[in-house]
Amino acid sequence: SKIKELTGGLGANVVYDPVGGSFSEPALRAMAWEGRFLVIGFAAGEIPKPPLNLALLKGCQIVGVFWGAWTTMFPDENMKNFQELFSLHAAGKINPEISDRFSLAESAAAIAHLKDRKAKGKVIIDV
Repeated sequence: SKIKELTGGLGANVVYDPVGGSFSEPALRAMAWEGRFLVIGFAAGEIPKPPLNLALLKGCQIVGVFWGAWTTMFPDENMKNFQELFSLHAAGKINPEISDRFSLAESAAAIAHLKDRKAKGKVIIDV
């Protein structure tokens, strides 16, 4: 209902779902007409089973995004995308949230930090 409130009752045009599990169905229900629901991963550990009639009712697309395979099939496009991201960052238009920094000697702690799901943004290892 918060998404509907924020969008004037329209819903989300795009949902980026790296979590899956019990979060997917409410996100799918919050879609706008003809929106795109991007299935990125299943960090919750459970593969969701949303009612597919929601895609019909919303006129939306459910799209699987397997970045690893895409980078192998389209390496030139992948490089262009990274160049664009770096340009946006250099121009100050995007700034990824850095939640934690570790030294190279603390690499094991950094990995444990990620594994224990303590990171709230990017984790940086300084070399």
